[in-house]
Amino acid sequence: MLSFIPLIINTNNSLSSEAALKYFLTQALASAIFLFAVILIFILNNWENPLLIRYRNLLISSTLFLKRGAAPFHFWFPEVMEGLTWYNSLILITWQKIAPLILLSYCLNYNFLFFIIITSILVGSLGGLNQTSLRKLIAFSSINHLGWITAGLLNRENLWFTYFLLYSFLSFAIVFLFNNFKLFHINQIFSLFNNNTVIKFIIFITLLSLGGLPPFLGFLPKWLIIESLVNINLLFLITIIVCLTLITLYFYVRICYAAFLLNHNENNWSFNNFYSNKNYYWCLILAFFSLSGLILIRIFYWLL
Repeated sequence: MLSFIPLIINTNNSLSSEAALKYFLTQALASAIFLFAVILIFILNNWENPLLIRYRNLLISSTLFLKRGAAPFHFWFPEVMEGLTWYNSLILITWQKIAPLILLSYCLNYNFLFFIIITSILVGSLGGLNQTSLRKLIAFSSINHLGWITAGLLNRENLWFTYFLLYSFLSFAIVFLFNNFKLFHINQIFSLFNNNTVIKFIIFITLLSLGGLPPFLGFLPKWLIIESLVNINLLFLITIIVCLTLITLYFYVRICYAAFLLNHNENNWSFNNFYSNKNYYWCLILAFFSLSGLILIRIFYWLL
């Protein structure tokens, strides 16, 4: 936490200072409650009251979910994301979540996990419907993915890490594209790429892959989570989270549908500016991995 705050602060941007203050206060509160719960464990170590043990684990789990930004403890997460640069946002939605997830795997409260999974996927799906800011859109998408990562804790501890690695790769791909073309709002996508269908196609392939649309790469971790939940007979949970995740996929498809099918004029002489960009080929490589998801799914599934 303390090493991430200097990365956030930018003296030329007041939003970054506000985001750093919000992040510090939230994380400090969560850390204080976590330490209080740890002290409580040592004080009540000789007490074998099941009720105290249950609420002790619930308190620890709540602080870890607060650090992660999972719903219903997500009140700080979209606002902090809005004040960050793209690469700082990438650190926040990936690297900063590793430690709380590892700690959470040691103190599981399954009834509470069911509540967090459903709430996170619901909030992440509905919260992104009325957003025009791409950073807030990615923030609510991250909350939705946190629900899936938490579902990976129900069966096998290594499954959530597999999901997290693939999600981190897809997040890097979309953040790299947004940062390279300086995109911060949805209307910029429509206006900037009217003259280059290829770049627009690359961005929306990555968006749809992040949303988990088959046969793109983003469907692989969701497939593994669904299979693990089937093995432990949690069909009701599968039905709920899949139906709610379709809402997330809806606002990704809505962006793609509007950008591809709305009529616009194309100027042939403006193509060369994009092809001469040194990062253009990196965009193609990232899009290739997302597009070849069906092949990678079969290879990954065969290895497992």
